[in-house]
Amino acid sequence: MERTEPRLGVLGGSGLYEMEGLADVREVWVDTPFGAPSDAVVTGRLGDRAVAFLPRHGRGHRVPPHALNTRANVYALKKLGVDWLLSVSAVGSLREDVHPGDVVVVDQFIDRTHGRPSTFFEDGIVAHVTFSDPCCAVMRGVVADAARAAGARMHDAGTYVCMNGPQFSTRAESALHRSWGAAVIGMTAVQEAKLAREAEMCFATVALATDYDCWHASGEEVSVAAVLEVLRHNVAMARDVVRRTAAALPAGARRCPCAIALEHAVMTAPDRIGPEVRARLAPLLARRDASAAAAAARAERE
Repeated sequence: MERTEPRLGVLGGSGLYEMEGLADVREVWVDTPFGAPSDAVVTGRLGDRAVAFLPRHGRGHRVPPHALNTRANVYALKKLGVDWLLSVSAVGSLREDVHPGDVVVVDQFIDRTHGRPSTFFEDGIVAHVTFSDPCCAVMRGVVADAARAAGARMHDAGTYVCMNGPQFSTRAESALHRSWGAAVIGMTAVQEAKLAREAEMCFATVALATDYDCWHASGEEVSVAAVLEVLRHNVAMARDVVRRTAAALPAGARRCPCAIALEHAVMTAPDRIGPEVRARLAPLLARRDASAAAAAARAERE
């Protein structure tokens, strides 16, 4: 029987799951073929909705952005049954109208990272998912409505430049990124988006602007202290966005392209996909394999 209850996964700071109303709380360590996730996954219920929280940098912020095992993080949430993945991340603003404290519900990415694994499909299997629209339109709408209802100063579109870090931008880099028309810059979300698409999850990013990067006329450099101060003010709002998003996610079978992203994406011939590969990617391939088996059975009956 097809499961119809939406399950929300949240990648973000550890403070997000310390929210009033979270019931049936458990910590789950999930084994993955890609290594260990950043931390235990905290599962629970917000009202009648199942949620799973994973602090991407680990509790206490121990893992730098360039060293994140994002494959393990996304795989762990997929293994726990997550359909909808919300990435909550701190970013620098690249536009005058995106003020510190504002929320951008991102719709596009520019990937400026290097050396970061961005696919589950290698070592015996190849897949090419579509990524022209990296964030789920359905989920973006839900998250944008949630941010408005939470009282955020909200921008319902914007391009996120993902840089490698862990250093902040130079002034020349900041000027270059602004010339591209991007809205914000961060260090984490693009790999999460790519891997979520391969895992057939609906994905959206809530980008919390903490500063003006280093391009602004004020001439102020980005400091960790300034970033943390804005984030402290935004924690309650971010929790409210998560709560409202969980409540508003549509029940029933998902109808967006994200839900069937692998349908025609796997290029490797079925007879060349070994059992060890199928076992490694079982949570990702299960729906596609079941769909193919059902289609074959229908063809045989006809």
